[in-house]
Amino acid sequence: MGDSWVNVAERIGSDLHLELTGPGGRRAALIRALREAVRSGRLAPGMRLPPYRSLAADLGVARNTVADAYAELVAEGWLTARQGSGTRVAERAQPLRPAARVPKKAPARERGPRHDLRQGTPDASAFPRTAWLTSYRRALQQAPHEVFGPGDPAGRRELREALTEYLARARGVRTAPDRIVVCSGFAHALRLLFGGGVLRGPLAVEAYGLGFHREVLAAAGVRTVPLPLDQDGAQVGRLGRERAVLLTPAHQFPTGGPLHPARRAAVTDWARARGGLVLEDDYDGEFRYDRKPVGAVQGLGPEQVIYIGSVSKSLSPAVRLGWMVLPERYVGAVLEAKGEREAWASVLDQLSLADFLTSGAYDRHVRRMRQRYRGRRDRLVAALAEYAPHIEATGIAAGLHAVLRLPPGTEASAVKAAAWQGIALDGLAAFRHPETRMAEGDGLVVGYATPSEHAYGPALEALCGVLPPP
Repeated sequence: MGDSWVNVAERIGSDLHLELTGPGGRRAALIRALREAVRSGRLAPGMRLPPYRSLAADLGVARNTVADAYAELVAEGWLTARQGSGTRVAERAQPLRPAARVPKKAPARERGPRHDLRQGTPDASAFPRTAWLTSYRRALQQAPHEVFGPGDPAGRRELREALTEYLARARGVRTAPDRIVVCSGFAHALRLLFGGGVLRGPLAVEAYGLGFHREVLAAAGVRTVPLPLDQDGAQVGRLGRERAVLLTPAHQFPTGGPLHPARRAAVTDWARARGGLVLEDDYDGEFRYDRKPVGAVQGLGPEQVIYIGSVSKSLSPAVRLGWMVLPERYVGAVLEAKGEREAWASVLDQLSLADFLTSGAYDRHVRRMRQRYRGRRDRLVAALAEYAPHIEATGIAAGLHAVLRLPPGTEASAVKAAAWQGIALDGLAAFRHPETRMAEGDGLVVGYATPSEHAYGPALEALCGVLPPP
């Protein structure tokens, strides 16, 4: 009999591939194939095999051929057969491949930190599973058939309409559904804008920011020029011949604090006068505690600002959904860069988020987490006041992290001591642009949103134990 691969569709379990080869007819070939599948571990102990009638039909052999093969393998101990349970791989049957091919001891998995205080992620245990599942089910049930075809690169209309309403109400964004393009997050937006040839450098950036974003820009051939920071945010008055500027105006990352109102107006005036562009990274604008809400700079100049947001801080970075609110002149170019079909953001997730927004579940979740994170921040401040009163926490009026200002020359040793104690966090210097001449001093960037509720107390205690003395 010639070589052939046969796909066997089981009613229970995964697809089974059998290669029927060698002498002795179909019965012998089937026995060899099944025995080898069990011996190799491809058929795991306890796995149910297809009924012999189904297998016979799929293989094109007589039922008695399969029944006899099963019976012989049962007699040999490879399979078991029980009334009402069908034919299964025997529980004692183990893979018998040569041991030399398998390491005697699997390499140990790298353990995560004992205390995770890294910035950038919300409390993973707080994801609103029940509410999200409700929205997902509702979106799936109400989805038209065309949803399961190729996706629109602009994103689902339902989500863009929901975002238009939400961003106008909560963030002061002035837009329309046709000016929104859905993406999978901020880094993806940068890749589309610069890697896709929509924008070119040089690009002004804040002197402190995420190195990962600078790497994305460098990979696209974009030169970044650092803007100094002070108590009022980025010094936008120093903008020169750059084509655009990237800012975190609602809550400067990582130092904290909003961009001063005069500078918000000045940067939009600069863009309007020079034909430039402001890229607004609104990464955690929903979370504010001791100050009035700060609206988006985009509201001051919709044709001068590309507003970029996502749900990575408000919901989870695992939900790969973000959005760009674009000046009208850039919409076509961004869609061209993205391609004819949606290739990154799940359409079903888009519909779920649209429902999550319009049902009010998103607002309820944000309000709940705002209270939880404010409590976390207050506990951090109280712990510092008790155990390290010489250390000030700054940038704490909003957001999900704080900067602990350290005595000069102590940052490196504090980061090292934290690592020795299993505490994951970042030093402030890690976010400094390599070309900047301005230094913000020594500090630790502490993500108080990251741990779960039960882990936060021990994390704070461990943190206070590694802080440098006065």
